[in-house]
Amino acid sequence: MNKLSDKAFFRIAMTITLVVLGLVVLLYSGILPKPDTIPEFVRYQPFFHALLNGMCAILLIFSLKAIKSGRIQTHKKFNLSAFVLSAVFLGSYVVYHYLGPKTSYGGDGVVKYIYFFILITHIAAAAVVLPLILLSFWYALTKKIAKHKKIVRFSYPVWLYVAVTGVIVFIMISPYYRFG
Repeated sequence: MNKLSDKAFFRIAMTITLVVLGLVVLLYSGILPKPDTIPEFVRYQPFFHALLNGMCAILLIFSLKAIKSGRIQTHKKFNLSAFVLSAVFLGSYVVYHYLGPKTSYGGDGVVKYIYFFILITHIAAAAVVLPLILLSFWYALTKKIAKHKKIVRFSYPVWLYVAVTGVIVFIMISPYYRFG
């Protein structure tokens, strides 16, 4: 694993990030034709996504507690679990936005502005955090602990913010889902 340079892995992380962002933009663009019928499982995906985000947030908090108490192996297990949940979320998110209906927030007043603030910051943070998470894992796996600690100062709070606000966004928009 150490044969790959940090610079080469950075390029890989950025490529993965750009491919994911491109796919999300493509899904939102309306270029891809939607299927005529929505599969039944799609109606459960938003809740599933909130569940994954909530579990990820909990794992990240436990991970921080573990490393602060010196339990490195436990810290690794929590982080790997959070990473897997995030990867499952990402795959399911792509499927949902291909198959599912577009949902618009229907609230008004101050709550509408709060919702859009949370949503916009959530989306921006989600776009930024992917390469940070990948680099955090890379430095940990290659035992470059000083670099790992340095990048985690940024990646951890952003990842936690994305996970928590993902749940909040779901709670706020869930009354407006329509599956026909």
